Amino acid sequence: MARVAVLMAEGFEEGETTTIVDILRRAGVTCDSFGIGANPVLGMHGMRVFADKVFPSDVADYDTVVLPGGRPGGENLRTNADVIALVRDFDSKGRWVAAMCSGTTVLAEAQVIEGKKVTGYTGYADKLPGAIFLEDVVVVDANLVTSQGPATPYPFAYAIAEVFGVDTAPLRERMLYGLAGGK
Repeated sequence: MARVAVLMAEGFEEGETTTIVDILRRAGVTCDSFGIGANPVLGMHGMRVFADKVFPSDVADYDTVVLPGGRPGGENLRTNADVIALVRDFDSKGRWVAAMCSGTTVLAEAQVIEGKKVTGYTGYADKLPGAIFLEDVVVVDANLVTSQGPATPYPFAYAIAEVFGVDTAPLRERMLYGLAGGK
């Protein structure tokens, strides 16, 4: 089964990040959070979350790296040279890289979005130069999965699980996703 690494830098968006980890685990995907710097990691709303592992640890052994958003979480990921090197390495090997909200700016910094379809936070088209920006909730193109922002961790996590062949329909049903209007 796929192994997913979710990076948490100071200022990460707690709701996005914990929801992504939770849904992937419910879907049967091995998912670990990696704290960058202190552990626990301080989120943008003041919540401290203990990471499963400390970055970089064995993150290079995972199948997917996830870059959540948050202010200044996304910026802290974007300005971390080790994170940029990791994203470039994953991309060069055709491994999955997933980003949402301000985490998508890491993809631009790593120069892995040229000519690829992506989405990101509202108004981020100019922050993702070279990409084909779409106003969709989730976009999957080549080895990238991108999503808009705080209201989209459910479809984002489902899309990540689905690229590994996981049928998320039973999970969506148990979580009443369709009843709540999810697409």
